[in-house]
Amino acid sequence: MQQQASLVEYGSRRVIITVTAIICALLEIVDTTIVNVALNDMRGNLGATMTEVGWVITAYAIGNVIIVPMTSWLSQQFGRRNYFAASIMLFTLCSFLCGNAGNIWELVAFRFLQGIGGGALLVTSQTIITESYPPEKRGMAQAIYGLGVIIGPTLGPPLGGYIVDTFSWPYIFYINIPIGVIATLLTLQFVRSPKYAEKSKTRDIDWIGIGLLALAVGSLQYVLEKGHDDDWFSSGTIMLLTVAAVFGLFFFIWRELTFRNPIVELRVLKNGNLRVGTILSFIMGFGLYGSTFIIPLYTQATLGWTAQQSGALMIPAALTTAFMMPLIGMALQKGVKQQYLVAAGMLLFFLYSFWGYKIISPDTGKDDFFWMLILRGMGMGMLFIPITTLALSTLKGQQIGQGAAFTGMMRQLGGSFGIALITTYMAMKNEVHRSDLVSQLNVNDLDVQQRVQMMKQAFMAKGMTPDVALNAAYKSMDYMVMKQASVLSYMDAFLALGGMFLICIPFVLMVKNSKAKKVDLSEAMH
Repeated sequence: MQQQASLVEYGSRRVIITVTAIICALLEIVDTTIVNVALNDMRGNLGATMTEVGWVITAYAIGNVIIVPMTSWLSQQFGRRNYFAASIMLFTLCSFLCGNAGNIWELVAFRFLQGIGGGALLVTSQTIITESYPPEKRGMAQAIYGLGVIIGPTLGPPLGGYIVDTFSWPYIFYINIPIGVIATLLTLQFVRSPKYAEKSKTRDIDWIGIGLLALAVGSLQYVLEKGHDDDWFSSGTIMLLTVAAVFGLFFFIWRELTFRNPIVELRVLKNGNLRVGTILSFIMGFGLYGSTFIIPLYTQATLGWTAQQSGALMIPAALTTAFMMPLIGMALQKGVKQQYLVAAGMLLFFLYSFWGYKIISPDTGKDDFFWMLILRGMGMGMLFIPITTLALSTLKGQQIGQGAAFTGMMRQLGGSFGIALITTYMAMKNEVHRSDLVSQLNVNDLDVQQRVQMMKQAFMAKGMTPDVALNAAYKSMDYMVMKQASVLSYMDAFLALGGMFLICIPFVLMVKNSKAKKVDLSEAMH
C-alpha cells in the first residue's frame, strides 16, 4: 500500500491527471461506435462492399481484445507512464493514417493498429485514476471513470452522425489528433509510474503465450463479428477459426499455468470474487453493447430515423447514468453490499427490456422511449462500479491490475457476444414470424382481397397500368409483412435480453461477502 500511496496526487496536478485519463478512456470507447454511422460513406468513397467495410469495426475490436489482457504485463516491462504515452501516440498516429487511407484494406490495417493502442488506454487509465486519489476519495474517482465507460458507446453515433453530415468521414479520425497530442504531453509531464520488480529478460518473455492469446481471442472475435454474415458453420473460414479459437484457448491456458513468467496470470482467478465479477462483467457488456446496438438499429431500420436522431435518443439515458455514478460511489463507501446494488441494477435492466417489449410497434414515437431509456440509464449506473469493486475487492498489489484486465476483456467480449447473438437470434425469429404471418394471409380471404384491391386502385390513381398496379400492391403487402415480422423479432430480442438479466439476480444474491466491512475502494478499483 505504501507504493500506491506514493502515487497519490493533490490539487491541480490530480485534476490534470484525472482529465487526461478520462479523455483517453473516452477516445478509446467513442472510437468503437463512432464509425458505425460512417460505414455507408466509407463504402462509397473507398469502393468497398458492405462486408469489406464491416472489417473497419471488426479489426478495431480484435486489436482491442488481444491487447487488454497484456496491459498489466506491458506496464511492468516499460513502466506505466511510458507504456500509456506510447499507446496514446500509436492511437493518434493511426487515427491520422485511417483518415488518409487510400483503400479499404489500408483502413482496416490501421484500424487494427489503432485498436492495439486503444485497448491499453482503457485499463491503464482506470489504474492511473485510482492511484492518484487517496483511499477515501477513490469511490468518487471510479464514479468519474465509470461515467466515461458507460457514456462513451452512447456518444459515438450522434457525434459521428454530426461529423459525417457536416464534414466528411475522415474527420471522425482527425478529431482524435489534437486531443491525442495534448494527452501525450500531459501524460509525459504529470503521470508517474509505480516502482516495479525487475523486468523480464527477453528469454523470459512468453512469446508463445502472446501468440496463442492473439490466435485464440482474434479468431473468437472474428467468428462473433462475422458469423452471422457468413451463415455461421456453413462457412469454411468460420469453421476453421472456431477450431483455432478452441485449440488456441486450450493451449494458451496450459501454457500460462506451466510457464515460469506468464503473460497473463491465470492463477489470480482462484479468487472467488474475481471469478464472479468476471462473469458479471461479461453479462454487463452483453447488456450495455447489446442494447446500444439494438435501439439505434430499430429506430433507423424500422422507423426511418437518421443516425443523429437515433444517437440523440440515447443521451438522456447516458445523463441518468452520469447522475447515478456518484450516488453509487457514496453508497458503496457507506457499506452497502455490492450484491444488492448489482441485483437492483439487473432488475431495473429487466424492467427496461420488458418495457421495450411492450411499447415496440411499427410507429413507436420518440416520447415513448424516454422513460424506458431513463430506466436503462439507472440500471447501468448501478452495475458498473459495484461489479468492478466486487471483482477486485479481495485482490492485493499486482493482482489488482491483472484482475482489472480480466474484467475489461470480459466486458468487451460480452459486448461482441451480445451483438453476435442478438443479430442471429433476430434473423432466426424474423424468418419464423414472416412464415407465420404469410400463412395467415389467405388470397381467398375477403379482407385480404379488399386490401389488395384498395392498394391496386391507389397505384392506378398514380398512373400505373392495372397489371403493374396489382404487382405493386402485392409488393407493398410483402413489405408490410416484413416490417411486422421485423418488429416482432425486436420484441423477442428485448424479452430475451431482459430474461437473461432476471435469471442472474438469484445467483448474484448468493455471492458471499469476504468481509462484512466497508469496501476499500483503494484496492477494489484498480
